[in-house]
Amino acid sequence: MRYRRAVKLSILIPVYDERATIEELLRRVLGAALPAGWIREVIVVDDGSRDRTVEVVRDFHHPDVRVLFHPHNRGKGAAVRTALAHATGDYCITQDADLEYDPSDYAALLDKAEREDLDAVYGSRTLAGRTYHHYAANALAVALLTGLTNAFFGSRFTDVATNYKLVRTSLLRSFELTCEGFDLDCELTDKVAARTRRIGEVPIRYSPRTYAQGKKIGALDGLSSFAVVFRDRFVPERFHARLVPPGRRR
Repeated sequence: MRYRRAVKLSILIPVYDERATIEELLRRVLGAALPAGWIREVIVVDDGSRDRTVEVVRDFHHPDVRVLFHPHNRGKGAAVRTALAHATGDYCITQDADLEYDPSDYAALLDKAEREDLDAVYGSRTLAGRTYHHYAANALAVALLTGLTNAFFGSRFTDVATNYKLVRTSLLRSFELTCEGFDLDCELTDKVAARTRRIGEVPIRYSPRTYAQGKKIGALDGLSSFAVVFRDRFVPERFHARLVPPGRRR
């Protein structure tokens, strides 16, 4: 009898000042059911937190969880890139450290990737058919970024700003990612769309936070994201590292 090799998912979690949610988030990530034959590794990168997040993640002991630290805040994109450098899975997925996204949706993304042999599967908040932003400006910015990305790269995304981006690790590692802030979301998507058409989407759950509850992304991050989409479309890749717009750290 032939046995199928286990397929590994690397869950990349950038963390900055999320003391109130990180422990519960890790419990949900570890408790989320995966399709048969899948195993997981969790890579947490604390991005220079100033609250007690460092102590919480350092005291969280689990054989599937690895914790790395940035000595000072560099940005979400930088933390994701650090996590990616240590990933050993067949696929990677990004996971915010708050509780806006539900890890129980991993199974749907993985099932679609495996069933259709896809290079990337995005979890779309739009396809879920619900209002998913507290703020009209945020919703408009995501809609414009999505439309611009599709126009520039011939893709058919419905939600380019989603946190749930499941990408084949070998493909992800082939990109020269340069962004250090929230704009990495757009850079990653641009390069996926430019490299492959084997992309799918599935609807996901989403519970947005307000700024009073700790939401961090702001107007400057949105402007940086638009600049990155234009850069990725019109500037040769060898110049990208010199042209990353100065985004707000988080």
